[in-house]
Amino acid sequence: MANTILDISHVSKRFGRFQALDDVSITIARGDIYGLIGENGAGKTTLMRLITGLSPMQEGRISLMGSTLGQNSRILGRIGSVIETPAAFTRLTVGQNMKLVAIQHGLIDEGAIDETLGFVGLSEKTRTRAGQLSLGQRQRLGLAMAILPHPDLLILDEPINGLDPAGIMEFRQLLARLSKERRTTLLISSHILSELYLVSSRFGFISHGRLIKEVTREELDRVNQAGILLDVDQSARAAMILDREGITPFQVMDDHRILIRRQHLEPGPLNRLLVEEGVLVNHINDQKGSLEDYFMDLLNHDPEQRGPATQDHRNQGGDND
Repeated sequence: MANTILDISHVSKRFGRFQALDDVSITIARGDIYGLIGENGAGKTTLMRLITGLSPMQEGRISLMGSTLGQNSRILGRIGSVIETPAAFTRLTVGQNMKLVAIQHGLIDEGAIDETLGFVGLSEKTRTRAGQLSLGQRQRLGLAMAILPHPDLLILDEPINGLDPAGIMEFRQLLARLSKERRTTLLISSHILSELYLVSSRFGFISHGRLIKEVTREELDRVNQAGILLDVDQSARAAMILDREGITPFQVMDDHRILIRRQHLEPGPLNRLLVEEGVLVNHINDQKGSLEDYFMDLLNHDPEQRGPATQDHRNQGGDND
C-alpha cells in the first residue's frame, strides 16, 4: 500500500432518496493519471467533493497516503483541485490570485508563483484581472492555483469543458507535463472518453453512482484498434502462419485471439489458409475500434435505471455531477 496515493473504499452518498454514490471503491497508485468517465449526473463531481472535503462523508472511507480523510485535516493540503469552475477572484489580477493561494498554504517563495505561471503559460498575464481572461486562460489559472503548492494528488473536474480544439490540446500537454516533470498523480473526470484516452493511464467508468468497470490504457488500446479479429485454438501457430504469408501487421492478444490491423481482408481465403495449416478457426470478426461505442455499450448494459429520485436530488440541493 506504500505506493497508493488515494484509496476509496465502499463509499456511498445519498441526497434525500437519491443515491448519488453506491458502494464505490477505487485505488489510485502514485504516478497514475486516472480518468473517471461517466455521463452527466453519474456521480463524478460528488465523489470529487467527498475526496476534497467539500461534502461530508456518509458511508465508507477515503484515505490519502495512508491517512483517513476526516481524521487528519492537514492531509487535505496535499490535494490540489479544480472542481466545477476555477475559484479565482475576478476583480483581482492573476498575480494577486496566486499570492492569495501562496498565503493560504504558507508559501513565502515568490519565485514559485512566477515558475508556476510560466509552467501554465500565463507569465504575460500576471497583471491582468482574472475576469478579463479567456475561458482557456481561466482554466490555466485554475490549474496554476491548484499546483502552486506542489500537491501529491491533483483533482480536475471536467477540465476541458467549453475549450476549443486548440485549448484542449494545450491543456492535455500541460497534464502530461505535470505527470512527467512534477510526478503529480492525477484524477480527472470527463464524459468524453476520447479526450481522456489521450492522457490517462487507467480508467474508471461510473454510471448512476456505481463504478461499473475499470480498465488500463492497454485494454482500451485493444478496443480502439480496427481490423480483423481472429479467434483460433492456437494463436501462436496462427501468428507464425500470418507472418510467413506476409499478412501483417497483427497483434497476438492472448492464447486464442489475434487482431490483424488490416481492413478489407477477405475472411474466406484467410479461414482456408489457417484450416489447411491445422489451425481451428472459431470466429472471424470485423472490429470497428470505437472508444465512444465502447463507452455507450457499457452504459447500455448497466442494469440500473434512473428513477424519479433524480428530481429529489435537485430539491435536496446536492452536488452537481
